Amino acid sequence: MQRNSDIPNIVKIEKIIDETPTVRTLVFSDEILSKVLPGQFAMVWIPGINELPMSVMISTEKGKAAFTVRKHGYASTELYSTKVGDQIGVRGPYGNSFTLKQGKLLLVGGGTGLVPLIRLLTFLNKSDDCTLIMGAKTKDEVFFEGLANKLLEQNKHKVIVVTEDGTYGEKGLVTDVLEKLLKETKFDAVYTCGPEKMMHKVVQLATAKKIYAEAS
Repeated sequence: MQRNSDIPNIVKIEKIIDETPTVRTLVFSDEILSKVLPGQFAMVWIPGINELPMSVMISTEKGKAAFTVRKHGYASTELYSTKVGDQIGVRGPYGNSFTLKQGKLLLVGGGTGLVPLIRLLTFLNKSDDCTLIMGAKTKDEVFFEGLANKLLEQNKHKVIVVTEDGTYGEKGLVTDVLEKLLKETKFDAVYTCGPEKMMHKVVQLATAKKIYAEAS
């Protein structure tokens, strides 16, 4: 589903969730964006600033959508700094969704790149066996771990947290853990979202093992 116009739909920030000291989730009402497919994105207009592309976070409330934003760069910092009651403009959704496979799935995400992967979890079949590797620089920057485990309650699953400094979970990079897993286990598909360098490495490692891989 997509709007017929490129004119932004003006929405009001209804709730703000602090995920980490530098990451927030902004919740608003938008029937269309509440139903986007995993991998699609929206354009967000901040009055007086600019537009920026954002993945759409899930919400447990009907008709609600959300953006999870990190305070980094001018436009994203302005979006992060919005308050309850402030208005923003949204357009979309745009882009292609992930091609959903079934079976033993491996999801690899870093930072706010976890957003489309969290949405992907809501599209899994109960028979799917899902492993999610989520990366952060340090313990204070880990978010969505509890939510991921809750969404996967009905599935055989594993959530692996990796921090670069080793303050929580496994120490290193998500690609280090991925490389180890690919040697031990045969997966049917790999999905990834996050920093470009990370995604490139994930797809490279997966395709070398002849595993279907998609990046968003």
